[in-house]
Amino acid sequence: MAAGLGERLRPITDRWAKPVLPIDGQPVIVTLLHELAAAGIERTVVVTGHLAEQVEALVEPLPYDIRFVRQPQPLGSADAVLRAGAAPPFLALAADTRFAHGDVARFVAAAGNADGAVAIRRQPGRPDHTRVSVREGRIVSFKDGDAPGDWTAAPVMALGARVAAFLDPLPGKPPYELVDVFQLAIDNGAAVSAIQVRRTRDITSPVDLVRENFPYLR
Repeated sequence: MAAGLGERLRPITDRWAKPVLPIDGQPVIVTLLHELAAAGIERTVVVTGHLAEQVEALVEPLPYDIRFVRQPQPLGSADAVLRAGAAPPFLALAADTRFAHGDVARFVAAAGNADGAVAIRRQPGRPDHTRVSVREGRIVSFKDGDAPGDWTAAPVMALGARVAAFLDPLPGKPPYELVDVFQLAIDNGAAVSAIQVRRTRDITSPVDLVRENFPYLR
């Protein structure tokens, strides 16, 4: 998912798409695609929107089987995933997050044939929608400000057939978010595994862009 506006990064994202910005000197989306390939993912759909040409020009030369789909309006992560047209099981990832090396591969291996899976970590996320409740290794609920354990969701998710069935029609009102699809699936009996990953890195604000690329300034 590489279509977002990156509003909290403005004015930088008025000129550059968030996924092409670097962490450790390499564009985040390029690092992510290398991690996916190392995890054995053979085909990738990159959903672009804001400044789509930048993302596509950067990614197209990579030696992987990559297809592009445009999201005409920023209608949320679930809308982006639906437009990708993938057949389950598949992964859905945000193209603006850098994972610890090897964590994507470990997530793929741990997800197995589950109805669905979501990566979790113990670090601050976006408190309005990434706090999750976990019980016995499974996701119970999202957007839970009172959830024990300080778990937040990281943007790598596996969708099996039971979860993907709730993508169409999209639930609720725009922006359509992937966590709402997962919650609906859970409420209807799907078993969604919670898979712990190490610390993730994201460029949320202009200050983050400096901190992630010039560590001596931290």
